[in-house]
Amino acid sequence: MNIDWDYINKNVHVSMLEYVPEALVRFQHPQPTKPQHQPYPHVKPIYGATKQYALTADTSSPLDKAGKKFVQEVIGTFLYYARCVDSTMLTALGSLATQQANPTTTTLSKVKQFLDYAATHPDAIITYQASNMVLAAHSDASYLSESNARSRAGGHFFMSHDVPRPPNNGAILTIAQIIKAVMSSAAEAEVGALYINCREAVPARQTLEFLGHPQPPTPIQTDNTTALGVVNNNVMKKLKAMDMRFHWLRDRVNQKQFRHYWAPGSDNKGDYVTKHHPPVHHEAMRSTFLTSIATLQALRKRVSNLLPAARVC
Repeated sequence: MNIDWDYINKNVHVSMLEYVPEALVRFQHPQPTKPQHQPYPHVKPIYGATKQYALTADTSSPLDKAGKKFVQEVIGTFLYYARCVDSTMLTALGSLATQQANPTTTTLSKVKQFLDYAATHPDAIITYQASNMVLAAHSDASYLSESNARSRAGGHFFMSHDVPRPPNNGAILTIAQIIKAVMSSAAEAEVGALYINCREAVPARQTLEFLGHPQPPTPIQTDNTTALGVVNNNVMKKLKAMDMRFHWLRDRVNQKQFRHYWAPGSDNKGDYVTKHHPPVHHEAMRSTFLTSIATLQALRKRVSNLLPAARVC
Protein backbone atom coordinates (compact mmCIF):
# COMPACT_ATOMS: atom_id res chain seq x y z
CA MET A 1 0.00 0.00 0.00
CA ASN A 2 1.12 3.55 -0.75
CA ILE A 3 0.73 6.10 2.07
CA ASP A 4 0.66 9.83 1.26
CA TRP A 5 0.75 12.23 4.22
CA ASP A 6 -0.85 15.67 3.98
CA TYR A 7 0.19 17.63 7.07
CA ILE A 8 -1.55 20.87 6.03
CA ASN A 9 -5.00 19.26 5.89
CA LYS A 10 -4.23 16.76 8.66
CA ASN A 11 -5.06 13.66 6.67
CA VAL A 12 -3.44 10.65 5.05
CA HIS A 13 -4.28 8.92 1.76
CA VAL A 14 -3.92 5.14 1.32
CA SER A 15 -3.87 3.69 -2.19
CA MET A 16 -2.78 0.69 -4.31
CA LEU A 17 -2.78 2.26 -7.75
CA GLU A 18 -0.73 -0.46 -9.47
CA TYR A 19 -2.76 -3.39 -8.16
CA VAL A 20 -5.79 -3.40 -10.47
CA PRO A 21 -3.89 -2.86 -13.76
CA GLU A 22 -1.53 -5.72 -12.87
CA ALA A 23 -4.47 -7.98 -11.95
CA LEU A 24 -6.23 -7.21 -15.25
CA VAL A 25 -3.07 -8.16 -17.15
CA ARG A 26 -2.84 -11.38 -15.15
CA PHE A 27 -6.41 -12.35 -16.03
CA GLN A 28 -6.01 -11.12 -19.62
CA HIS A 29 -9.06 -8.91 -19.28
CA PRO A 30 -9.29 -6.06 -21.84
CA GLN A 31 -10.53 -2.57 -21.14
CA PRO A 32 -14.34 -2.41 -21.55
CA THR A 33 -15.67 -0.56 -24.59
CA LYS A 34 -18.15 1.23 -22.30
CA PRO A 35 -17.55 2.30 -18.68
CA GLN A 36 -18.99 -0.14 -16.14
CA HIS A 37 -20.18 1.55 -12.94
CA GLN A 38 -21.86 -1.51 -11.42
CA PRO A 39 -19.78 -4.39 -9.98
CA TYR A 40 -22.70 -6.82 -9.81
CA PRO A 41 -26.21 -6.96 -11.36
CA HIS A 42 -29.01 -5.62 -9.20
CA VAL A 43 -32.63 -6.70 -9.00
CA LYS A 44 -34.78 -4.00 -10.53
CA PRO A 45 -37.56 -2.96 -8.14
CA ILE A 46 -41.17 -3.36 -9.23
CA TYR A 47 -42.99 -0.43 -7.69
CA GLY A 48 -46.51 -1.11 -6.49
CA ALA A 49 -46.08 -4.89 -6.49
CA THR A 50 -48.13 -6.72 -3.86
CA LYS A 51 -45.88 -9.80 -3.76
CA GLN A 52 -42.14 -10.47 -3.79
CA TYR A 53 -40.94 -13.49 -5.72
CA ALA A 54 -37.72 -15.41 -5.23
CA LEU A 55 -35.11 -15.23 -7.95
CA THR A 56 -35.21 -17.91 -10.63
CA ALA A 57 -32.66 -20.67 -10.06
CA ASP A 58 -29.53 -20.54 -12.23
CA THR A 59 -29.87 -23.30 -14.85
CA SER A 60 -26.95 -22.30 -17.07
CA SER A 61 -24.14 -24.72 -17.90
CA PRO A 62 -21.51 -25.43 -15.21
CA LEU A 63 -17.95 -24.30 -15.85
CA ASP A 64 -15.10 -26.71 -16.43
CA LYS A 65 -12.16 -27.03 -14.02
CA ALA A 66 -10.22 -24.17 -15.67
CA GLY A 67 -13.25 -21.86 -15.55
CA LYS A 68 -13.86 -22.67 -11.90
CA LYS A 69 -10.23 -21.91 -11.06
CA PHE A 70 -10.46 -18.59 -12.95
CA VAL A 71 -13.51 -17.52 -10.95
CA GLN A 72 -11.88 -18.44 -7.65
CA GLU A 73 -8.62 -16.65 -8.50
CA VAL A 74 -10.44 -13.44 -9.43
CA ILE A 75 -12.40 -13.48 -6.17
CA GLY A 76 -9.31 -14.16 -4.06
CA THR A 77 -7.16 -11.57 -5.83
CA PHE A 78 -9.66 -8.73 -5.58
CA LEU A 79 -10.87 -9.59 -2.07
CA TYR A 80 -7.46 -8.55 -0.74
CA TYR A 81 -7.65 -5.27 -2.67
CA ALA A 82 -11.24 -4.61 -1.60
CA ARG A 83 -10.42 -5.13 2.07
CA CYS A 84 -7.42 -2.82 1.83
CA VAL A 85 -8.80 0.13 -0.11
CA ASP A 86 -11.94 -0.41 -2.23
CA SER A 87 -14.93 -1.36 -0.09
CA THR A 88 -17.30 -0.76 -3.03
CA MET A 89 -16.32 -4.22 -4.31
CA LEU A 90 -17.07 -6.19 -1.15
CA THR A 91 -20.77 -6.88 -1.69
CA ALA A 92 -20.20 -8.11 -5.24
CA LEU A 93 -17.32 -10.33 -4.15
CA GLY A 94 -19.41 -11.75 -1.32
CA SER A 95 -22.19 -12.77 -3.69
CA LEU A 96 -19.71 -14.22 -6.19
CA ALA A 97 -18.03 -16.18 -3.39
CA THR A 98 -21.31 -18.00 -2.67
CA GLN A 99 -21.24 -19.29 -6.27
CA GLN A 100 -17.57 -20.21 -6.63
CA ALA A 101 -17.96 -23.82 -5.45
CA ASN A 102 -20.29 -24.61 -8.36
CA PRO A 103 -19.85 -21.76 -10.86
CA THR A 104 -21.82 -21.59 -14.10
CA THR A 105 -21.63 -19.56 -17.29
CA THR A 106 -23.88 -17.01 -15.58
CA THR A 107 -21.34 -16.75 -12.76
CA LEU A 108 -18.59 -16.20 -15.33
CA SER A 109 -20.55 -13.36 -16.96
CA LYS A 110 -20.93 -11.72 -13.53
CA VAL A 111 -17.19 -12.09 -12.92
CA LYS A 112 -16.47 -10.39 -16.25
CA GLN A 113 -18.84 -7.57 -15.32
CA PHE A 114 -16.95 -7.21 -12.05
CA LEU A 115 -13.63 -7.03 -13.94
CA ASP A 116 -15.12 -4.35 -16.19
CA TYR A 117 -15.98 -2.37 -13.07
CA ALA A 118 -12.44 -2.80 -11.74
CA ALA A 119 -11.02 -1.64 -15.07
CA THR A 120 -13.31 1.42 -15.05
CA HIS A 121 -12.40 2.32 -11.44
CA PRO A 122 -8.78 1.21 -10.86
CA ASP A 123 -7.78 4.10 -8.58
CA ALA A 124 -9.48 3.61 -5.20
CA ILE A 125 -8.05 5.90 -2.49
CA ILE A 126 -9.09 6.03 1.17
CA THR A 127 -8.53 9.24 3.10
CA TYR A 128 -8.24 9.26 6.90
CA GLN A 129 -8.78 12.58 8.67
CA ALA A 130 -7.15 13.35 12.03
CA SER A 131 -9.56 12.59 14.89
CA ASN A 132 -9.74 11.87 18.62
CA MET A 133 -9.38 8.13 17.87
CA VAL A 134 -12.86 7.23 19.09
CA LEU A 135 -14.21 4.13 17.37
CA ALA A 136 -17.64 4.60 15.75
CA ALA A 137 -19.78 2.54 13.39
CA HIS A 138 -22.90 2.52 11.24
CA SER A 139 -24.92 -0.72 11.15
CA ASP A 140 -27.57 -1.76 8.63
CA ALA A 141 -29.19 -4.85 7.12
CA SER A 142 -31.14 -5.86 4.02
CA TYR A 143 -33.93 -8.37 4.55
CA LEU A 144 -34.24 -11.48 2.32
CA SER A 145 -31.86 -9.97 -0.22
CA GLU A 146 -29.73 -13.08 -0.74
CA SER A 147 -30.42 -16.59 -2.01
CA ASN A 148 -32.14 -19.19 0.21
CA ALA A 149 -34.12 -16.48 2.03
CA ARG A 150 -31.03 -15.04 3.69
CA SER A 151 -30.33 -11.45 4.69
CA ARG A 152 -27.17 -9.36 4.56
CA ALA A 153 -25.48 -7.31 7.29
CA GLY A 154 -23.47 -4.16 6.57
CA GLY A 155 -21.14 -2.18 8.80
CA HIS A 156 -18.99 0.93 8.35
CA PHE A 157 -16.30 1.42 11.06
CA PHE A 158 -14.28 4.61 11.36
CA MET A 159 -12.32 6.75 13.83
CA SER A 160 -14.04 9.93 14.97
CA HIS A 161 -14.89 12.10 17.99
CA ASP A 162 -16.90 11.51 21.17
CA VAL A 163 -20.00 13.45 20.13
CA PRO A 164 -23.68 12.41 19.88
CA ARG A 165 -23.42 11.78 16.11
CA PRO A 166 -19.75 11.25 15.19
CA PRO A 167 -18.73 12.71 11.80
CA ASN A 168 -17.71 10.24 9.10
CA ASN A 169 -14.10 9.30 8.32
CA GLY A 170 -12.27 6.78 6.16
CA ALA A 171 -13.31 3.19 6.81
CA ILE A 172 -10.94 1.15 8.98
CA LEU A 173 -13.23 -1.88 8.59
CA THR A 174 -16.21 -2.63 6.36
CA ILE A 175 -18.58 -5.51 7.09
CA ALA A 176 -20.43 -6.95 4.08
CA GLN A 177 -21.61 -10.31 5.35
CA ILE A 178 -24.48 -12.67 4.60
CA ILE A 179 -26.27 -13.59 7.83
CA LYS A 180 -26.12 -17.38 8.08
CA ALA A 181 -29.34 -17.81 10.03
CA VAL A 182 -32.62 -17.10 8.24
CA MET A 183 -34.18 -13.97 9.72
CA SER A 184 -37.96 -14.00 10.12
CA SER A 185 -38.47 -10.23 10.12
CA ALA A 186 -36.73 -7.05 9.05
CA ALA A 187 -36.30 -6.06 12.71
CA GLU A 188 -34.56 -9.35 13.47
CA ALA A 189 -32.23 -8.80 10.51
CA GLU A 190 -31.36 -5.34 11.85
CA VAL A 191 -30.64 -6.70 15.34
CA GLY A 192 -28.62 -9.50 13.74
CA ALA A 193 -26.53 -6.91 11.90
CA LEU A 194 -25.99 -4.99 15.15
CA TYR A 195 -24.81 -8.21 16.81
CA ILE A 196 -22.33 -8.94 14.00
CA ASN A 197 -20.96 -5.40 13.99
CA CYS A 198 -20.70 -5.06 17.77
CA ARG A 199 -18.95 -8.42 17.98
CA GLU A 200 -16.33 -7.09 15.53
CA ALA A 201 -16.03 -3.86 17.51
CA VAL A 202 -15.03 -5.54 20.78
CA PRO A 203 -11.45 -6.51 19.76
CA ALA A 204 -11.05 -3.14 18.01
CA ARG A 205 -11.95 -1.34 21.24
CA GLN A 206 -9.47 -3.45 23.20
CA THR A 207 -6.70 -2.77 20.67
CA LEU A 208 -7.29 0.98 20.78
CA GLU A 209 -7.24 1.03 24.58
CA PHE A 210 -4.01 -1.00 24.59
CA LEU A 211 -2.49 1.61 22.23
CA GLY A 212 -3.37 4.40 24.67
CA HIS A 213 -6.70 5.61 23.30
CA PRO A 214 -9.39 5.23 26.02
CA GLN A 215 -12.76 4.42 24.50
CA PRO A 216 -16.13 5.74 25.65
CA PRO A 217 -19.19 3.57 24.87
CA THR A 218 -18.77 2.98 21.14
CA PRO A 219 -21.50 4.88 19.21
CA ILE A 220 -23.34 2.55 16.81
CA GLN A 221 -25.82 4.13 14.39
CA THR A 222 -28.91 2.26 13.19
CA ASP A 223 -31.90 3.36 11.14
CA ASN A 224 -34.34 0.81 12.59
CA THR A 225 -36.35 1.98 15.60
CA THR A 226 -37.43 -1.54 16.62
CA ALA A 227 -33.84 -2.80 16.73
CA LEU A 228 -32.86 0.27 18.73
CA GLY A 229 -35.69 -0.35 21.17
CA VAL A 230 -34.63 -3.97 21.66
CA VAL A 231 -30.99 -3.22 22.52
CA ASN A 232 -31.85 -0.20 24.69
CA ASN A 233 -34.48 -2.18 26.65
CA ASN A 234 -37.30 0.08 25.44
CA VAL A 235 -39.03 -2.86 23.77
CA MET A 236 -39.57 -5.10 26.78
CA LYS A 237 -41.90 -7.70 25.27
CA LYS A 238 -40.29 -10.91 24.10
CA LEU A 239 -40.36 -11.02 20.31
CA LYS A 240 -41.04 -14.51 18.99
CA ALA A 241 -38.75 -13.83 16.04
CA MET A 242 -35.84 -12.80 18.25
CA ASP A 243 -33.04 -15.28 18.88
CA MET A 244 -31.62 -15.35 22.41
CA ARG A 245 -28.07 -14.66 21.30
CA PHE A 246 -29.11 -11.17 20.21
CA HIS A 247 -29.71 -10.29 23.87
CA TRP A 248 -25.90 -10.23 24.10
CA LEU A 249 -26.28 -6.67 22.82
CA ARG A 250 -28.23 -5.63 25.90
CA ASP A 251 -25.54 -7.03 28.16
CA ARG A 252 -22.83 -5.06 26.35
CA VAL A 253 -24.88 -1.85 26.57
CA ASN A 254 -25.20 -2.43 30.32
CA GLN A 255 -21.40 -2.83 30.47
CA LYS A 256 -21.05 0.63 28.84
CA GLN A 257 -19.25 -0.82 25.81
CA PHE A 258 -21.74 0.49 23.25
CA ARG A 259 -24.11 3.42 22.74
CA HIS A 260 -26.76 2.79 20.11
CA TYR A 261 -28.54 5.71 18.47
CA TRP A 262 -30.96 6.26 15.61
CA ALA A 263 -30.42 8.30 12.45
CA PRO A 264 -32.29 8.25 9.11
CA GLY A 265 -31.33 5.65 6.53
CA SER A 266 -30.02 8.28 4.14
CA ASP A 267 -27.23 9.02 6.66
CA ASN A 268 -26.36 5.36 7.31
CA LYS A 269 -23.09 4.48 5.57
CA GLY A 270 -23.61 0.80 6.35
CA ASP A 271 -26.50 0.62 3.87
CA TYR A 272 -24.22 0.72 0.83
CA VAL A 273 -22.77 -2.78 1.38
CA THR A 274 -26.05 -4.50 2.28
CA LYS A 275 -27.38 -4.90 -1.26
CA HIS A 276 -26.60 -4.56 -4.97
CA HIS A 277 -27.35 -1.11 -6.33
CA PRO A 278 -27.91 0.32 -9.84
CA PRO A 279 -24.98 2.07 -11.56
CA VAL A 280 -26.23 5.59 -10.76
CA HIS A 281 -26.12 4.85 -7.02
CA HIS A 282 -22.57 3.52 -7.22
CA GLU A 283 -21.46 6.66 -9.08
CA ALA A 284 -23.10 8.86 -6.46
CA MET A 285 -21.67 7.00 -3.45
CA ARG A 286 -18.05 6.37 -4.45
CA SER A 287 -17.04 9.86 -3.34
CA THR A 288 -18.51 9.14 0.12
CA PHE A 289 -16.02 6.33 0.75
CA LEU A 290 -13.17 7.06 -1.67
CA THR A 291 -11.07 10.07 -2.65
CA SER A 292 -10.62 11.40 -6.17
CA ILE A 293 -7.32 10.61 -7.89
CA ALA A 294 -7.01 14.33 -8.64
CA THR A 295 -6.64 15.06 -4.92
CA LEU A 296 -3.77 12.60 -4.60
CA GLN A 297 -2.10 13.88 -7.76
CA ALA A 298 -2.23 17.45 -6.44
CA LEU A 299 -0.65 16.34 -3.16
CA ARG A 300 2.14 14.46 -4.93
CA LYS A 301 2.81 17.48 -7.12
CA ARG A 302 3.25 19.51 -3.95
CA VAL A 303 5.71 16.89 -2.68
CA SER A 304 7.66 16.96 -5.93
CA ASN A 305 8.06 20.73 -5.54
CA LEU A 306 9.82 20.03 -2.22
CA LEU A 307 7.23 21.69 -0.08
CA PRO A 308 7.51 20.54 3.56
CA ALA A 309 3.74 20.15 3.84
CA ALA A 310 3.49 16.50 2.89
CA ARG A 311 5.43 13.26 2.81
CA VAL A 312 5.05 10.03 0.83
CA CYS A 313 5.91 6.58 2.17
